[in-house]
Amino acid sequence: MNEGTAYRSVAELGRMLRAKQISPVELTREYITRAQKLNPTLFAVVTLTEELAMSQARAAEAEMMKGKFRSPLHGIPWGAKDLFATKGIPTQWGCPAYEGQVFGYDATVVRKLQDAGSVLMAKLAVGELASGARWFGGTTRCAWDSTKSSSGSSAGPGSATAAGMVGFSIGTETLGSIISPSSVNGVVGLRPTYGRVSRYGVMALSWTMDKVGPMCRTVEDCAMVFEQILGTDPLDPTSVDAPFRFSAQSPIKGKKIGILREEFNSVNDPEVSMIFRNALRVLESQGAILEEIDLEEYPYQDIARFTMNVEAACVFEPLWKSGRIEMLINKQRATDFTVARLLPAMDYLKMQRIRVEICEYARNLLGRYAALVAPSQNSAAGPADPPLMNALTSGATISSKGGSSAFSNISGLPAISVPCGFTTDNLPLGLQFVGSAFDEAGLLRLAYAYEQANSWYERHPRL
Repeated sequence: MNEGTAYRSVAELGRMLRAKQISPVELTREYITRAQKLNPTLFAVVTLTEELAMSQARAAEAEMMKGKFRSPLHGIPWGAKDLFATKGIPTQWGCPAYEGQVFGYDATVVRKLQDAGSVLMAKLAVGELASGARWFGGTTRCAWDSTKSSSGSSAGPGSATAAGMVGFSIGTETLGSIISPSSVNGVVGLRPTYGRVSRYGVMALSWTMDKVGPMCRTVEDCAMVFEQILGTDPLDPTSVDAPFRFSAQSPIKGKKIGILREEFNSVNDPEVSMIFRNALRVLESQGAILEEIDLEEYPYQDIARFTMNVEAACVFEPLWKSGRIEMLINKQRATDFTVARLLPAMDYLKMQRIRVEICEYARNLLGRYAALVAPSQNSAAGPADPPLMNALTSGATISSKGGSSAFSNISGLPAISVPCGFTTDNLPLGLQFVGSAFDEAGLLRLAYAYEQANSWYERHPRL
């Protein structure tokens, strides 16, 4: 398998497997070899599940030889962010306090992908307790420049997918953790509607904000993976069923799109600003109707941060009781959780009442637009080892006020990041589409139309 094959989309790999141009065993062995070669530089893999992967690949190959194809993902090697429980395989949450942790069951998403015939070949790096790109093994690096951060907290999925170390990956987002690393690594990341995908067996950070989604090389791949993992789950009472019918051919001409003016204005680098302006011109050339808007003045960022920190402080209370809170790499997180434990209940309730207002505002706003558009990040990848800060993303910033990310995450809205250009330093940038709740199909269609009007998704790092 040459490097070009490693970068092929899930759709292309599936066609190759069905045509017997390559076998699941050959494909898996080559991805494992590539991961072993690149990981000492990128720090994207925590645990290489070689034995399991080869077993699953052989099983897939045997079925295919008999003409049985379970799904479009059958025989495709993938990686799971190391927050997903995998039976008998370490799931360590990026944190020294949980090194060696092993569960006796699989997360629902892991089970669904196993049922689809996919090959789990790696547990991928997650920033400590779903924050940033730094974990107990180091700082995960951007696939395009190993001196840069992969951003986080789905740092491993972003880097490994971009580097052609896996066919696709699964990440999670609470406040930017799929969109951010997808942007800086030049891949496509879909953050589904809250409740669209089961979180059973996934480390909780914020019960009311956590979401699970695919990170892939193309929009079509995201649609294919999403279709396999969505749906209700009796083990996750917050999960729901909703229709999903993605059609790449659905027209976008005449679709009204809200351009979040303040988000674009927050970009300080003239080169980056020009790339985003060009992206909007391409979108307009596809027949979309663009209208500049500003979000209503709500404390989006404060509500998102405090909600996350209060819920996280509750989730990780055992760290205080056991004294293992001192083991955290990022001491600021421990401080944030401690402060959150002291927040008066009245203040927390007031914030949640405002959050209800924001959700209603979001519903009405997206009733007027097919999607909202903003930069996925207002800069390209940043240094791999910046000072530790209270941020879910390291090496890149959400925006000057974090408006669209906080707004859409606390409202539970879906979003997708699509590559939209490269800086002169050959670092990718992403354009973010935010859609109505449960309208992933419409969101994917818009993203697909934009993607296909460019060739950015065909560009890959040379490693």
